[in-house]
Amino acid sequence: MASQSKPKLDVSVSKPTPYTFDLGLLLANDPNPLSTSTPPESTSTEPAGSSAALEAQLAATARDGAQALINQLLTTLPLATTTSGVLLTLPPPTTALPREKPLPAPKPPTKWEQFAARKGIKPKTREQRRAKSRTYNEETGEWERTWGYDKGGAKKRREEGMVQQDWLVEVDEKKEREEKEAKRKRRKA
Repeated sequence: MASQSKPKLDVSVSKPTPYTFDLGLLLANDPNPLSTSTPPESTSTEPAGSSAALEAQLAATARDGAQALINQLLTTLPLATTTSGVLLTLPPPTTALPREKPLPAPKPPTKWEQFAARKGIKPKTREQRRAKSRTYNEETGEWERTWGYDKGGAKKRREEGMVQQDWLVEVDEKKEREEKEAKRKRRKA
């Protein structure tokens, strides 16, 4: 069973007005007008005004544009062969693409940002915050958190069955009495 194959089309594309290219965006711009009212004569059996003939004309125009872009890429850009395949290095784009919306206006500084600018206060870096959040425990030889979850390696000690280091705290009776009296005074006032 022999299947009929389509004839191979020519690799070179010729147009009355040449394409313009922006290889950085992989863009081929065809300035030639596209006639949708009278499609060119085709070798197919469809009538000249049918939508199938128009689709065939649009497909041929799209194929010519893609072929011209590929020809331009392969002839003007440097090729590099690597273990993952053949690579093309694209140049930076030359066509400026418009934004959908204008750039947002810069936000006015907050009161804190104004104060910080006046006083010369700068935010801490990641390294400064990390250095403050962990301390080195010489007994265990590990870095432990100084606050928050697993403070001082408490989780690890619990898992190992170690007793909490401050399990016994002496109560100063004099301070206790003073605190109770201060609470009573606050309640009465």
